Amino acid sequence: MTTLYANASPTLLPETSTLRLILGDQLNASHSWFKQVDPNVVYLIAELGQEASYVTHHVQKVCAFFASMAQFAQALAKSGHQVLYLTLDETQHYADLPALLEHITATHQLTHFQYQHADEYRLAQQLGSLLLPGIAINSTDSEHFLLPFSDIQTEFTPKKHAKMEFFYRRMRKRFNVLMQDGEPLGGQWNFDQQNRASFKKNDLGDIPAPLMFANDVSDILARLKRHNINTIGKAESQLLWPLNRRQSRELLDFFCQHLLIRFGHFQDAMTENSREDWSLYHSRLSFALNSKMISPSEVINKVIAHWQAHQDDISLAQVEGFVRQILGWREYVRGIYWINMPDYATQNALQAQRPLPEYFWTANTKMNCMHHTIKQSLDYAYAHHIQRLMVTGCFSLLAGINPDDVDQWYLGIYIDAIEWVEMPNTRGMTQFADGGIVATKPYAASGNYLNKMSDYCKSCHYNVKLKTEDNACPFNSLYWHFIQRHQEKFQHNPRMTMVYKNWQKMDAHTQQTIINKADNLLENIESL
Repeated sequence: MTTLYANASPTLLPETSTLRLILGDQLNASHSWFKQVDPNVVYLIAELGQEASYVTHHVQKVCAFFASMAQFAQALAKSGHQVLYLTLDETQHYADLPALLEHITATHQLTHFQYQHADEYRLAQQLGSLLLPGIAINSTDSEHFLLPFSDIQTEFTPKKHAKMEFFYRRMRKRFNVLMQDGEPLGGQWNFDQQNRASFKKNDLGDIPAPLMFANDVSDILARLKRHNINTIGKAESQLLWPLNRRQSRELLDFFCQHLLIRFGHFQDAMTENSREDWSLYHSRLSFALNSKMISPSEVINKVIAHWQAHQDDISLAQVEGFVRQILGWREYVRGIYWINMPDYATQNALQAQRPLPEYFWTANTKMNCMHHTIKQSLDYAYAHHIQRLMVTGCFSLLAGINPDDVDQWYLGIYIDAIEWVEMPNTRGMTQFADGGIVATKPYAASGNYLNKMSDYCKSCHYNVKLKTEDNACPFNSLYWHFIQRHQEKFQHNPRMTMVYKNWQKMDAHTQQTIINKADNLLENIESL
């Protein structure tokens, strides 16, 4: 049944002249659209088959977006706005978003259609090429990001490397964040060197259990089944993710009160002993941010204010590390995405062609780091940034997995994955498929890094200390295989000079034995 909140008919809106579209990642209650109730405006929020199916999504991701959209529609209606909320039941007969909009505008006596700028290229193309006879079409900013969309061309150049650190400093200055008299607080811009600790035994018992909600999404699960929406991951009728602004702010408060104190220090650490505290000291605010239920400015200001009130307990390094992720990296990847699309989506600088192994969908692998990271992703639609970069991402890089496959997996499996933020992280940061637009070197690593930053290796089937034996860690020989096969491209990279010197120090027999081992692993990649 079509549901219309407020006082209008779902089939006839004679007093309504303007239709405004709200996409699933535009749940911004602070948008200027909503400051005044206008009886001539109706807001459209719709579950769409195209959005549930353009990639195979994690079931919790689809549930989270659809449930958040429904709650946002209810909140708008409660504030007096007219809202047309359509589920998959009502939109199933429309091929895509333009078809739905064409039907609604043709059915109702509308004169104007308005939308907020889409943050995904494919949706921007759909809306930008929309033709609605007799309807005036206008667009406006989503009023979410700190860097105005119009300034992206000033900050970034197509196909050119842009150093995130320098962008981050400009943003700090521009918005006066953690600054004093024009200089960075603490006398330095970046405390990254202090934020690379791994867990010791006595650290593990101190990690707070994550704040989880119990949002009933059983009706959405039934709807997905009814409409044959293909998903991956573990379905939960009680969804743990925040689905409205109140819950998003609760999660932000929880982060400040319980996790910020050690966030920076352990932001890169990984442990398999995290069944009850699986998100460690991470905020898990990315879904709330990327759906726009909460703004980056609010998050940054809240975290800094909490630190200022608790400086005896919380060091500047913890706060700076967090602010860098929001003000720096998040705004940076958005700029990289938009200045380089649509060509960015096809970049494959390393000519990687191998298909994604089946265990990315099942977690059935003997590599403990991969098993743990993938299983957590399937269970919670979540893994933190180092798990994504240095476990599944690094393995895909070393094994030469096709970046199209890697993109699709990351975009589908993570609850916070929207293409503008996912693609530069995946195709750029983890796979070096963009040829260095994001990273100055590929993030390739052997098992030594994983052993340093996690306890995964202790209970693994493979031995992280070995390279060529039957039970040697696959990351070790695959690492040198990657280094050898891309030698022409990277041997003169200043950040990789030492790596190639170490490779050249090995005798020819040792080198060939390592390469043979890696070749065998790649031929039998499905059985690792």
